[in-house]
Amino acid sequence: MRIAIVEDNVELAHGIAYRLRDRGHAVDVLHDGREADAFLARDGADLLVLDINLPGLDGLGVLRSLRRRGDGMPVILLTARSETEERVAGLDAGADDYLTKPFEMDELEARLRALARRKDLEFTARDPLGRLVFDRTSRQLMDGVQALDIPRKEIATLECLLERRGRMVSKAQLMTHVYGTGAGVEDSAIEPHVSRLRRRLEGYGVRIKTARGLGYMLEVEEG
Repeated sequence: MRIAIVEDNVELAHGIAYRLRDRGHAVDVLHDGREADAFLARDGADLLVLDINLPGLDGLGVLRSLRRRGDGMPVILLTARSETEERVAGLDAGADDYLTKPFEMDELEARLRALARRKDLEFTARDPLGRLVFDRTSRQLMDGVQALDIPRKEIATLECLLERRGRMVSKAQLMTHVYGTGAGVEDSAIEPHVSRLRRRLEGYGVRIKTARGLGYMLEVEEG
């Protein structure tokens, strides 16, 4: 599942992201309301964790904009205040739930699971991928019940492409995901991983498209 976190407290945002990624979910983190509004209009998500107090555009503004577009994405609001007025304003603006800071990560995760159930979303760590399934928790690509033997760096490459399925991913983004920030490795180092991964996916209804000078995009055949 793809979850967007919009929170200007960088430490808290990354703490939530770490927990959800550890559970196998794809997570996008944003810290500014206007950037979040543009991202959600362009890319969307399955679930949204949204702080009310944001720079640029506050959380209620982001939420109202989302609902004006007719987007029914489930939203849980985060607020540092417990006043009834703010909670009511958030629910009236279209939020599905709210959580007052400070909170326990277990409670946030439980509320996200409840939202997913209400909206008939699959809150799991398994992604269908053509005739394969990618298990984010075990970091394995499964053909039925059997795991394919794929090296760690190729799995990391797949994870990055899968998180941005249907969108172009630059070599720089792949490099950061596979090798980490500031690894001092040439961009060309990612090319063999992509090439070998592309060959492994042949015949399973999955392909990696190359756009010269732009990067790569994961595409899955319909049906």
